[in-house]
Amino acid sequence: MAELIEGIEEVEVGRTSVRAPDGKVIDAIHARPLGMPQWGIVVHPDIFGLRPLFEDLARRLATHGHAVVVVEPFASVPAPERAALAVEDRFALVPGLEDERALGALAAAADLLVVEDGVARVAVLGFCMGGLYALKAAGADRFDRAISCYGMIRVPEAWRGPALAEPLPGLVHGCPTLAIIGGLDHWTPTADVDALRSALGAVPGSEVVVYPEADHGFLHDPSRPAHRGDDAADAWRRILAFLD
Repeated sequence: MAELIEGIEEVEVGRTSVRAPDGKVIDAIHARPLGMPQWGIVVHPDIFGLRPLFEDLARRLATHGHAVVVVEPFASVPAPERAALAVEDRFALVPGLEDERALGALAAAADLLVVEDGVARVAVLGFCMGGLYALKAAGADRFDRAISCYGMIRVPEAWRGPALAEPLPGLVHGCPTLAIIGGLDHWTPTADVDALRSALGAVPGSEVVVYPEADHGFLHDPSRPAHRGDDAADAWRRILAFLD
């Protein structure tokens, strides 16, 4: 997360929880500046879920004056079992996810930021699978801004399930959205990126930014081989400016 430079605010970070619409308790990370936050940011992590990487991300965003909640996407799996899941296991769980529960958890996190931190505006930020949900949340009439970092623009064939909808139809009437995409990312082929541009063309303040030499996951995890420091630094500047 080094390319997300730290701001000047002192912060506090801790664990919390939010409740899905069905009452399920969802683990979360909560970070906030000691002063009055400018924005609330709800973060949907990548498929690996909550971990120290996202605690650091929340802390760094909070140093820029924003209150942040990061939610666990696989809360239906008990924490000890969740920790042992391989990436293949997590992929296999995706078709069983439910948009109502996932988007409800994001909305509950937004409510927490409004009630506990007093924010007037809330954005949603997601990475990879979380970026897919950020696009869905953009059209859900709860958020003031949405930021999708290499989120799937169409639900991948292997991930489709009975309670998972496509994100594009809702975007036309959604909030301003910033999409960060790698030009070499097979999860976001050119035809899908063109469809995303078309959908967001009807939403003032939206932008699709493609980094031609970047692959999937180039931004948020410096330990990945795909990480690109210069592109990541530029993307973080754009994300912070989008919330300015």
